[in-house]
Amino acid sequence: MITTYIGMGSNLGDSQKILSEAIVQLQQLGTVRTSKLYQSPPMGPQDQPNYLNAVAELKTELEAHALLDELQRIEQESGRVRLRHWGERTLDLDLLIYGTEQIKTERLTVPHPGVMERDFVVIPLLDLDQSIQIQDQPLKTLAIVKNPVLDVLADENWAKI
Repeated sequence: MITTYIGMGSNLGDSQKILSEAIVQLQQLGTVRTSKLYQSPPMGPQDQPNYLNAVAELKTELEAHALLDELQRIEQESGRVRLRHWGERTLDLDLLIYGTEQIKTERLTVPHPGVMERDFVVIPLLDLDQSIQIQDQPLKTLAIVKNPVLDVLADENWAKI
């Protein structure tokens, strides 16, 4: 089993329900734990709704690219809509961390680029593991942790898994 972390976001439709249903799908792939559920302002164009964000820890036997395929399948089955770059979407699942591996292929870069600059990723990762590091950088020491621009909406039991 390898420990992976999946970033989750939604700002179209019933976002909490969409994210909860994605968690149910992830459970088909291994053992899942979730961070708290957060609301954050959009990273891209500001003329869109706020996002709901969380991170799921998934312990799985799947190889990284097979996991990516499954994440994309879950997005499609949820009726993923992505209207524009960094725009609104029904469901976004990002493979953030895959064990201690560093992967850079045409389809996949892990650790996910930009992880350490996004409070809506770092804070939920820390919910799951306070000692988590990316490339020997402890996430809890990042400046972004001191002044996050997100709100807690629910504790770790929000997905009712």
